[in-house]
Amino acid sequence: GFAMGAADVVPGISGGTMAFILGIYTRLIDAIKSFDWPWLLGFFRLDFHSTFSRPHFAFLIPLGSGIVSAVLFFTHVIPIPKLLHSHPEHIYGLFFGLIVGSVVVLLRNIANLSLRDLVAVALGIIFGGVIVTAIPTQTPDTWWVILGSGAVAICAMVVPGISGSFILLILGKYATVLDGLGRFDLSIIVPFTIGAGLGLVAFTRLLSWLLHRFERTMLLAISGFLLASLWVIWPFQQRAYVTVRGKQRLLETSPILPPWDNSTVAAVVFAVIGCSCVIAVAAIANRHK
Repeated sequence: GFAMGAADVVPGISGGTMAFILGIYTRLIDAIKSFDWPWLLGFFRLDFHSTFSRPHFAFLIPLGSGIVSAVLFFTHVIPIPKLLHSHPEHIYGLFFGLIVGSVVVLLRNIANLSLRDLVAVALGIIFGGVIVTAIPTQTPDTWWVILGSGAVAICAMVVPGISGSFILLILGKYATVLDGLGRFDLSIIVPFTIGAGLGLVAFTRLLSWLLHRFERTMLLAISGFLLASLWVIWPFQQRAYVTVRGKQRLLETSPILPPWDNSTVAAVVFAVIGCSCVIAVAAIANRHK
């Protein structure tokens, strides 16, 4: 949870990415899915046993505590948003290494890679590449567009390699949603919340079904998503920001060649550290198995 919260603070990286790297992604999807129709009926019937025993609270409570703790820690104690402006190569280099390491570990653990497997990875790269290189657009502020934006953004937050806030920026709804929350505008908050709720309910069930029935193909496709996200996480970028409610938010990125100075050395060192950490943790986990 702490690792997921740290990732959520970094633009372009989602908590779902860290959940995938740490090997809890399928469990996370199943935990979200546990808030189902029988649970909702039990909640409204004041059936406390069903309300508190059916969801995976033993997993979600410590996970959520870790996420909240990390967001507070990395925005107040060690302010990552400020470090991203002063030392972007160090931060993005670390996450670049983490993602590369996780893909290496996954592909190494999947035996007998076939052409069909490589097609799944390629499709993941193509789909993820289309998203991370999408051009921001302007959309109307009608209730149904806001509802749809909420559904799409929450789905993006669940998929590794894609940031929900980035999707809102692409749809031209990031400022609208933040302004609506700041002004407590129910005409924005209500449709966005309903859309996010419907999107989360539907998408987590679809993902859970796919992960349990086509686990190999899904893991390979998600690896493709992560490889596509390296386009945004490459430490050396021309980054364009947009100011929303007094804060700068990452809008567009264009990878550039490294300048071959101390910043390049630092990025390589942090990338190696990130990659080595993932490979070492995977080796320890395999030894315990």
